[in-house]
Amino acid sequence: MAFTGRFRELMKKYGKVAVGVHFSVSAASITGLYVAIKNNVDVASVLERVGLPGVSKEGDEAADGAPAPAHSDPADRTAIILDDDYAVPASVPVDQPKKNNRTADLAASSGGALALAVLCNKALFPVRVPITIALTPPIARFLARRNIIKTV
Repeated sequence: MAFTGRFRELMKKYGKVAVGVHFSVSAASITGLYVAIKNNVDVASVLERVGLPGVSKEGDEAADGAPAPAHSDPADRTAIILDDDYAVPASVPVDQPKKNNRTADLAASSGGALALAVLCNKALFPVRVPITIALTPPIARFLARRNIIKTV
């Protein structure tokens, strides 16, 4: 990959600044992914939408290999009369329980949202490298102008 060679050149030329920028980009990525996972965003479908392969669709089938049942429209269901004193009109729809997405299931089963955020961050390495390559030279110039580092 062309970015690997450019990334190595960047590390040789900018050294600690490039490492700091890369760690900062990684920390921002992990933080964003963690917040997204904790807020029940389906990260796998978001990654697939932007062209990155996500988690496989194996979870869409039941344990016996049959396809998952189709979701019924909540407006088609009617309420039940609980007792004579408190009757729910039959025209009021009953809410269906919210279905968890694949990311939420993985976060619950694989040790938590932080572990899943770190794994997603590893998968996003090809995205983080170009960001690091683009950000390192301007940050190095800024730090050199402020006399924080020696001139690059």
